[in-house]
Amino acid sequence: MSRILAINEIAKLNANTFKKDEFPNIVKYLDTSNLTKNQIQKLQKFNVKNDNLPSRAQRKVKQNTILYSTVRPNQEHFGIIEKILNNIVVSTGFTTIDVFDNSISPKFLYFLLTQKHITDYLHTIASNSVSAYPSISPNDIGELKFKFPELEVQKKIASVLSSLDDKIELNNRINAELERMAKTVYDYWFVQFDFPISAEYAVSVGQPELEGKPYKSSGGKMVWSEELKREVPAGWEVKLLSDWLEISKSGDWGKESLEGNYTEKVYCFRGADINGLNGLSELKPPTRYILEKNKSKILEANDLIVEISGGSPTQSTGRMAFITNATLKRFDLPVICSNFCKPISLINKKLLYNFAYYWNSLYDNGIFFGYEGKTSGIKNLLFDSFVTSFYTVVPDEIIVDKFYNIMEDINNKKQNNLSENQKLTELRDWLLPMLMNGQVRVGDVEEEGVVGMAAEAKEEYKVRGK
Repeated sequence: MSRILAINEIAKLNANTFKKDEFPNIVKYLDTSNLTKNQIQKLQKFNVKNDNLPSRAQRKVKQNTILYSTVRPNQEHFGIIEKILNNIVVSTGFTTIDVFDNSISPKFLYFLLTQKHITDYLHTIASNSVSAYPSISPNDIGELKFKFPELEVQKKIASVLSSLDDKIELNNRINAELERMAKTVYDYWFVQFDFPISAEYAVSVGQPELEGKPYKSSGGKMVWSEELKREVPAGWEVKLLSDWLEISKSGDWGKESLEGNYTEKVYCFRGADINGLNGLSELKPPTRYILEKNKSKILEANDLIVEISGGSPTQSTGRMAFITNATLKRFDLPVICSNFCKPISLINKKLLYNFAYYWNSLYDNGIFFGYEGKTSGIKNLLFDSFVTSFYTVVPDEIIVDKFYNIMEDINNKKQNNLSENQKLTELRDWLLPMLMNGQVRVGDVEEEGVVGMAAEAKEEYKVRGK
């Protein structure tokens, strides 16, 4: 028998916080910005004795704790702790929800809470709040009422939806491994200079047996670069980053809807979409309309996008994503970027991955903090100053081609997984309310072959016009 219950009746909100003397020596901190739709982007690590722990790092969690951000609910910073994470502390920006009623499945409640109409409802409350930014209170969540079927039905519905999430997570793990492989190849070839010796070079030095062996480790000729203050392979050039670039395009924000000559419908990538482009979060770029004469701003394969405005005290500007043919296949409209980003085109398109991995290595090492200015309180990347200050090596053509082909293959696999994740996410978001309100029965979508069967169910309901 189904029951209608408020969350306050079945769960404890913000049950436990750490006292000053309770923190473990090493803390893994989860902030609201690092959790989106049950995907943790990163955990910040702190040594309590030596580091200043963020003041919001206070909440305790346990297995099956639901986390829901109280700020801007429409940004979907929520998730559920299904596996025990040692020494984890979460932000007070989350409301923690711990189910104590044994007749309620925490995962089922999580899916109930994360339905779009619930998120929209809570965001409406947040938008009408009197705080400095849109926010809700824990009680706004606690007062929500839902219809709960029998526990076994809850578990079956949660299992169906979790199967889709599990497939998405598997693709994410595969992509993380592919990215690790790509970075390893880049470091091996262009940091250690142990790229495979070409047949041409091996013959030129009279040692054909060297073909395929690592260059520097096998005694490949190195020369001193005054610009880089290190040795580089003989025959390689050293150039400023600015020498790699064509005249860059510009961003465009266009109009929200068709208006006058603003007729070209596009997706517009913002700084907030760069993580999504890179597969680190879901990607939901807004659709905009631009002038037909501005179609030259549309991004093409082998372009890059750099965030030039934004950041935070702990995050610099300069985040970057690159565009390939496989990337463009993920979208049914042309793509541009906003004025807060800078599109870049390279003179030699095959240097895309060399440029991207070098740029990201500089970003990861915090270099861009030293190239930022402020306008009206917003940090701006001093792009021209930066690209005319940093040198890097330009490999010979043979190595450029080999590296490009390897990276292109890896990137195509990653983009295929991201494309599948987009479809799975759309399917999950469609199926969630249908299961919750009974329009689709659990029996219609069995755990066995859930992805294909759920997709078939969706198509069937489209045909019926439901």
